[in-house]
Amino acid sequence: MALNLESIRAICFDVDGTLSDTDDQLIAKLEKWLSPLCLLCPAEKLHNLARRLVIVLENPVNVIYQLADKVGLDNYFAHIYSKFSRRAKRRSVRHTFLLISGVREMLVKLIGKYKIAIVSARGEKSTREFLKDFNLEEFFNVVVTARTCYYTKPFPDPILYAAGIMGVEPSECLMVGDTVLDIKAGKRAGTQTVGVLCGFGVEREFLRAGADLILNSTPEIVKVILP
Repeated sequence: MALNLESIRAICFDVDGTLSDTDDQLIAKLEKWLSPLCLLCPAEKLHNLARRLVIVLENPVNVIYQLADKVGLDNYFAHIYSKFSRRAKRRSVRHTFLLISGVREMLVKLIGKYKIAIVSARGEKSTREFLKDFNLEEFFNVVVTARTCYYTKPFPDPILYAAGIMGVEPSECLMVGDTVLDIKAGKRAGTQTVGVLCGFGVEREFLRAGADLILNSTPEIVKVILP
């Protein structure tokens, strides 16, 4: 797998599991909740149990989407998921965020060299809160969230919208995310794609979805695209 570096003028980043360490927060909360039930369980095993449970809870969307894709119902599922996402994100809930290690340093190196966008299925309010909490607003030319377009990922609409605002062709964009939905959206929009394993993305799923590159963590992109 390799990227055509010469064609890349803009980079679109997902948030959860890509820039924000949301999954580790969920694991920590579940681990704390499970601790009274597992008094004799070693800390390492308790952590692994919590991680497996979160994977089971979060991955059904990807699993169901892949099954729908195999039987030709992927567009139908994506349509339902888009509607659900738009409705679910209307709730006003204040989140606590963690920034994946190295993300700020990555953005500092990328700004000025590439146009940069957020393309997330997260709600507008919580996305803005995340960017504000870590003073990241200055790095992004456009922020696309669950309600920006009628359809969200895995439809290509959010990426096409971001490309239009940035004044680049979709083929000149790179979509970076931690789920199959990110890769599918990028492929449908005509972008190159990178799957990152710092969320709950699984390498074999990224390979099946046709990711152009798979990295262990998002900040590694700098080593790939910058001389």
